[in-house]
Amino acid sequence: MEHPAFEEVSFHHHTDDAEFKRRVKKTTILLSVITIIELAIGLFIYTLHKSDVNRDFLILGFKGLVCILTLAKAYYIVSVFMHLGDEIRNMIMTIVVPLMLFIWFIFAFIYEGNSYKNLRNTYDLHFKETTMPKKHGNAETHEVKPAEKSGKE
Repeated sequence: MEHPAFEEVSFHHHTDDAEFKRRVKKTTILLSVITIIELAIGLFIYTLHKSDVNRDFLILGFKGLVCILTLAKAYYIVSVFMHLGDEIRNMIMTIVVPLMLFIWFIFAFIYEGNSYKNLRNTYDLHFKETTMPKKHGNAETHEVKPAEKSGKE
């Protein structure tokens, strides 16, 4: 008998090839259904953007739902197709924890960039005038001033 420190760390639970193919087929169908739902929500958000009624809260909720569905798809892809679901907990944490730190870095950089943009637009008026787009609905009208009288009339 070997020492416990030298035992196999990673286990492959693919005892039956037919069972693994069934699992992959089931996951593929599930991912396809989630993708179709995401596309339908995307088209619905597109039509909401085209309407004149302000439905920002509804659009934000649907965008959150798309994010949740995307995370579910990522979980299934990593778990089944990359075989991470068959690994032990420490191996999974070795991959997931750096990924969470990377996602945190992305959010931190986006927040910092947005803060810089807002501060620059607040205190540097020349930058705001040259880089901020004008509103489409309110066309600026220039008033034509009447000619000044010369006094020789």
